[in-house]
Amino acid sequence: MIEITMPRLSDTMTEGAIAVWHKKPGDRVEVGDVLVEIETDKATMEYEAYDAGTLSKQLVPEGEQVAIGAPIALLDDGKPTVAPEPAVAPAAALPADALPADSASTVAAVPATDAAAPATEDGARLFASPLVRKLAREHHLDLSQVRGTGPGGRIIRADTDGLLALEPDTVPTVAAAVREAAAPAATGDDKRGSETVPLSSMRRIIARRLGESARTIPHFYVTATADAENLVLLRTDLNAQLVAAGRPKVSINDLLIRASALALREHPLVNASYIDDASGEMLVHHRVNVGVAVAGSAGLVVPVIEDADQKTVSQLGTEAKALVALANAKKLTPAQMSGGTFTISNLGMFGVDQFTAIINPPEGAILAVGGMAREAVVVGDEILPRHRMRYTLSADHRIIDGALAAQFLQTLTRLIENPWTILA
Repeated sequence: MIEITMPRLSDTMTEGAIAVWHKKPGDRVEVGDVLVEIETDKATMEYEAYDAGTLSKQLVPEGEQVAIGAPIALLDDGKPTVAPEPAVAPAAALPADALPADSASTVAAVPATDAAAPATEDGARLFASPLVRKLAREHHLDLSQVRGTGPGGRIIRADTDGLLALEPDTVPTVAAAVREAAAPAATGDDKRGSETVPLSSMRRIIARRLGESARTIPHFYVTATADAENLVLLRTDLNAQLVAAGRPKVSINDLLIRASALALREHPLVNASYIDDASGEMLVHHRVNVGVAVAGSAGLVVPVIEDADQKTVSQLGTEAKALVALANAKKLTPAQMSGGTFTISNLGMFGVDQFTAIINPPEGAILAVGGMAREAVVVGDEILPRHRMRYTLSADHRIIDGALAAQFLQTLTRLIENPWTILA
């Protein structure tokens, strides 16, 4: 019997939700078969089986979220299950993130042999998964009342449903105490007509990562305004030629990606990352990989265009459109969302004039782009209507000073106002 665990499918993933089971108990599973779709913090990905056998049991229903390494299914491979030897090094001493997370054929973890392992009244030791031991500690569960149905009689998550369903006065759970403490707020919620809406896995990770970024990174903001009239005219002429040649059009954002990449190449210290307080070094990235913030239906994702400074505007436009389509379909791979060195967030299409963005760690800066509008501008001795654009750089003050941020925006403004240099 093989215990299949929740895999780690992205660098930032700490837990995942079962989106769709493609195999049911009793179904035959071959190596390479799509076993389940898992919703992570960034996308929904298909997970293939690494071993052949018969799916014996689904331990996690669709829609439920569990931590990395937690058992999600049992696969009967026809081999007898041997109970683990208690003399082996204790698994309880291992951190949760040390559990195998990237193999669908992960065998049941070796149980602990110290006092942390539960035991029956006659002294016989009980074997339980790390997730079950965690639930037992948090909910004060007596595992001696549970009959394990996992490999070798091991207690798995599904075996604890009966205990968790007991009344709060029988099993004093932490959740019950929280509900009791929060009871006085119910009246206010009733007045507001509030409804509890569960957060998706992606939204929870967004909240955690951006909250951590805002708390730990000393942000500062520098705003600049550019005369974008020539940029608009250039795009119009360029698109006319592209359409005539049967090629896709480019957007203002594609031109901004190219301009930002060139500005980063001219100011490499903005294309950098802070390591940590204990380190005496920082990372300066020699590749310019620009992330493009995409507001998907489930939340914000940032696909990355690698080596943006070495690609033409047409190449950037084609790649950006493909990544946005994958993001909206929740089909981005971890490789397409990692390795970014700088991010652009553009809300101009929503009529936003100006805003500030939170840095996407471990990057050192992010550019927030507002919309373009025609304004009255003094040109020589005349007042003329011209397209104007505002953008704000959020920078990590631990590695980027105000003067460097200002120099970067100065270069970006020069490129926008002289857009033929972007195409050179």
